[in-house]
Amino acid sequence: MTRRADSADRAPDLEIGNAVATIRFQRPRAHNRIDPDDIPVIRGHLQKLSATEEIRALVFTGSGAVTFSSGFTIDAILDRLDRSFEDLLDAIESFPLPTLCALNGSVYGGATDLALCCDFRIGVRGSRMFMPAARFGLHYYPGGLRRYVAALGATQAKRLFLTAQTVHAEEMLRMGFLTELVEREALQAKVDEYLNAIKQCEPGVIKSMKRQINALAAGDLAAERSRGDYEASLASAELKRRLATVIKKV
Repeated sequence: MTRRADSADRAPDLEIGNAVATIRFQRPRAHNRIDPDDIPVIRGHLQKLSATEEIRALVFTGSGAVTFSSGFTIDAILDRLDRSFEDLLDAIESFPLPTLCALNGSVYGGATDLALCCDFRIGVRGSRMFMPAARFGLHYYPGGLRRYVAALGATQAKRLFLTAQTVHAEEMLRMGFLTELVEREALQAKVDEYLNAIKQCEPGVIKSMKRQINALAAGDLAAERSRGDYEASLASAELKRRLATVIKKV
């Protein structure tokens, strides 16, 4: 987290190309902080992408080479940190397409939770993270605590929340915060590797399996008994087409 920068910094922008959408934080001089006014902007980006059929994946990243994001603006916590920020992160978590967090640098505060909302987190060596809520005297909101425990387990969640210790990149990978850790110059290539793999998969099946995996991770045992998506895919023409292609290659 950091304090507000000058007006040269701007709200996160949306880039679309090659079936991939990228939301980029655009305040590098302020460690890519998330301003309260950014929340409706990002929600608007998500709504636009939900209605764009050709998009196959969404990437979150930051500008510059120092910080992915420092989280919610510090001097707005007392008067502007309301349910809207938590609701935004819930929307990112439940976004139907695969989401990748390309951590171009360190990550702090609420931005660590935003990263956990994504399906994959790819970080760079030399980066670090910490969650300073307890130092500020802030009891973190329930959705963020749930994501931390679900992704990292209770022990690591306690370590990060109850001590506010700084954790470096290799430990971020070991504890499961990062999906992959690469050299800085290899970040885009690794992101592209994931995106290319996603594009080879059937979009509808990706959406239905992500939805069900998220439900199971949240403790929704009813999802375990749901067979509708499985049976629909089993009867689909797309499965037959793809299997026929594989058989021809054998």
